[in-house]
Amino acid sequence: MALILFSDLVGQDRAKRLLRLAFARGRVSHAYLFQGPAGVGKKMGARAHAAFLLCRGASDRDDSCGQCPSCRKMASGNHPDFLVIEPDGVQVKIDQIRALKKELSYPPVEGGYRVVVLADVHLTMLRAEVANSLLKTLEEPPPQTVFILTAVEAAGILPTIVSRCQVIPFSPLPFDLVAAALADGALSPERARALAAIAEGSIGRARELAGSDVLEVRKTIVEGLTGTLPDQPGAVERIFSLAELASVAKGELTELLELLALWVKDLMVRSAGGPVNAVVSHDLLHLEDYAGRRWSFDQLKERLAMIRQAQKQLRHNCNRALVCEVLFWQFVQPKG
Repeated sequence: MALILFSDLVGQDRAKRLLRLAFARGRVSHAYLFQGPAGVGKKMGARAHAAFLLCRGASDRDDSCGQCPSCRKMASGNHPDFLVIEPDGVQVKIDQIRALKKELSYPPVEGGYRVVVLADVHLTMLRAEVANSLLKTLEEPPPQTVFILTAVEAAGILPTIVSRCQVIPFSPLPFDLVAAALADGALSPERARALAAIAEGSIGRARELAGSDVLEVRKTIVEGLTGTLPDQPGAVERIFSLAELASVAKGELTELLELLALWVKDLMVRSAGGPVNAVVSHDLLHLEDYAGRRWSFDQLKERLAMIRQAQKQLRHNCNRALVCEVLFWQFVQPKG
């Protein structure tokens, strides 16, 4: 486990400024809630802040020193005063909170802060007894103990828990930052920019997409739908084949349909006289003229509504293959 510094956290300057300022003024909160969209650095930020609080370097520092015994223990994953509570299965169990309370009854091993991280509390604190047990701990926190909770949204968390925390907002990252972070790896600048545009400010989402072939699958499906007319020989078989290709995408089907929706939106912009987003649809520009002639603005609007309906059906656990078959067959019809 590598040591994570504030300087390793891409963007989130406001969050880092708030945390550093509280430390410099001696006003470290006993509990923080790092809140923001998925994949923007909340968990990484929690580890960076934990390392910062536990670091034994100079008191006027603005990051972990990386050299002291505490930093070396964080880097090795063996710091006795850094605790991470992870779900036992789907959720955190009440026994885990009880065990945490017992451990917190003792003072920090090294005499400074003790930091407890609970990630994704909007998912792992769904059981009332677990949330209420945590609340009691937050209401009467042990000395020198700092809790860092992360959540995509606060709606699923007890308001009383939120009220006991200092909320630190994490924001979607600018397009250029996401693209630059992706380009630092093995991705070409063109692909990095395309994924950054799709990811909507989430490096986590962009990196997940980078490890998949979802862009290539989208290209195959769009080419198939654009080139298929319902009265052509073999049209039904082709639609079934495209639906099977989409349905086996498993967790990527949601992203795939959203990519299809982005392409339709691009065509609608073009139909209205605007430019197609060459970053998002750079691999589909060869279809632009034909697709623009085949579907009018109103027909494209109908197809966007079809995609949204399919996404809604998938959220209700409808049969994936059937949803794709119906969507693609409606898509190639002369009218929606």
